Formats: sequence, structure tokens, C-alpha cells
Amino acid sequence: MSKDKISIVKLQLLPGKATPAPPVGSVLGQRGVNIMDFCKKFNDITKDMGNLRVTVIISINPKDKSFTLKVNLPSASDLIKEECGITSGSKEPGKNIVYEMSLDQVRKVAQVKMQDMSVMTVDAAMNVIAGTARSMGIKVIN
Repeated sequence: MSKDKISIVKLQLLPGKATPAPPVGSVLGQRGVNIMDFCKKFNDITKDMGNLRVTVIISINPKDKSFTLKVNLPSASDLIKEECGITSGSKEPGKNIVYEMSLDQVRKVAQVKMQDMSVMTVDAAMNVIAGTARSMGIKVIN
């Protein structure tokens, strides 16, 4: 890897709870980033985002070790589990149904997640969310 290229790192962390412990410390420390600065910035940005893991994309400038953050919403599967009130999907998604999700619930999740998706309409986002739900063993009902 060239020393002049910006390094991109993705981590999944709980909002407002980043600490210098692994995975943050081990991943960012080897790239020379000030870990406490990262934790402080991340925790300030995410303090009001709830309790679901979010993906943070960190762009690191190798010359001066400065960084920028982009925080994405929780994953679609985490949002679906929260909406349905379940802790996990089915171990056998094609055979066992763990929950029946209404179209209103699908729409609610799609509207939240849409800003992180590369779709233009709520209907397209709903199709993506419904597909994710089905792959988790959740039946989408009308």
C-alpha cells in the first residue's frame, strides 16, 4: 500500500460507547490515529442514536494521521429485529418463520434506512427491507 493513499476503515460500534479498547484501539492505533480524539468525536456524534450498532467509515490521511468520520445507520437486519421485537432471525429461514411483519412495519424500517440505501423510492426500499426480512425467516404479510 502506498503511503500517499487515504486509508478507509469500517467499524461497527455501539453509539456513544467507543473506547480505546479493541477493536478501536487495535485498528486505529496501527494506523497512527489519535485514538482518544476518535473516541471523543464518535461519541459526540452518536450520543443520541440509540442502542443499535452503527457502521462508522473512517478516512485516514497517512501524511498527518488526520481522519474524517461518516456514521451510517444501523444495519437493516438490526432495524428489522428492533421493529419486530425479536433478538434473532430464524436458524432455518426457508423452513421456520420467527415473526410475521406487516407492510406498515416494512415501510417504517424502509423510511428510516432509505438515506443509507441507493434507492430512489420508498417502494424500492420496502422491497429491499422485505427481502432482508424474508432471509431472516420473517414473513411479510399484507
